[in-house]
Amino acid sequence: MTKDVEAVAEPQQQAEFSAKDYHDPPPTPLIDMDELKKWSFYRAAIAEFVATLLFLYITILTVIGYNVQTDADAGGEDCGGVGILGIAWAFGGMIFILVYCTAGISGGHINPAVTFGLFIARKVSLPRALAYMIAQCLGAICGVGLVKGFQTAYYVRYGGGVNVMAGGYNKGTGLGAEIIGTFVLVYTVFAATDPKRNARDSHVPVLAPLPIGFAVFMVHLATIPITGTGINPARSFGAAVIFNQEKSWNEHWIFWVGPFVGAAAAAFYHQYILRAGAIKALGSFRSSANN
Repeated sequence: MTKDVEAVAEPQQQAEFSAKDYHDPPPTPLIDMDELKKWSFYRAAIAEFVATLLFLYITILTVIGYNVQTDADAGGEDCGGVGILGIAWAFGGMIFILVYCTAGISGGHINPAVTFGLFIARKVSLPRALAYMIAQCLGAICGVGLVKGFQTAYYVRYGGGVNVMAGGYNKGTGLGAEIIGTFVLVYTVFAATDPKRNARDSHVPVLAPLPIGFAVFMVHLATIPITGTGINPARSFGAAVIFNQEKSWNEHWIFWVGPFVGAAAAAFYHQYILRAGAIKALGSFRSSANN
């Protein structure tokens, strides 16, 4: 009787898997002018603006609050406040929340480096990538501006949450930390949102924000002592613009070059090595030539 049940169930399983046969989606056009005529394009940019604003508001407030609570001159304690662990949780937790909220609208990038990586992989068009990056940077400026508006004295006194190199580290070390940290994040984004996995495991899209948030959390634990952790050019840019003092611009290039290099490396690794995009393209070219 058991064998009969298995014999009946097996064709059903094959039918289920055949219904989920995966086909690579076509690459997004480099420039798609038609999307500029759609409300969904502008709605997505607005979502990126608001998400990045909220991200910077909560996280920079957390950084400022930690500095206040550990400042002995202000009555704080050395072991007071949330600590590096709490700051890392603030950044990772906010990414988890905001990616979950905006993934269905804009994809939940909230980071120009993520957008750049997805553009390199032909997941988004050039106009959309530029619109997202502009919206993210403006949102970051507004988010940090709100922090300064609500806590001006503390904001100025404790450095405004600006990304700077910690003492004892050179610029090469900082650049390397930003490249590797961003690679971890963007690689996680590609893995968590891989359409091939989504086609076979229906739970994957729902869980995608969780590993992305954890990646941000883990990278912050590792790199806060080195650069304060950028891995997001909008985060670094917004803080630098509002604080606008010499120290916020001296090494600012690290927080653009590092994340963009790391994002490009992650996109190449996932698309052309793990997913063998280059081999597939070569095979397609050969088959069409033979025909």
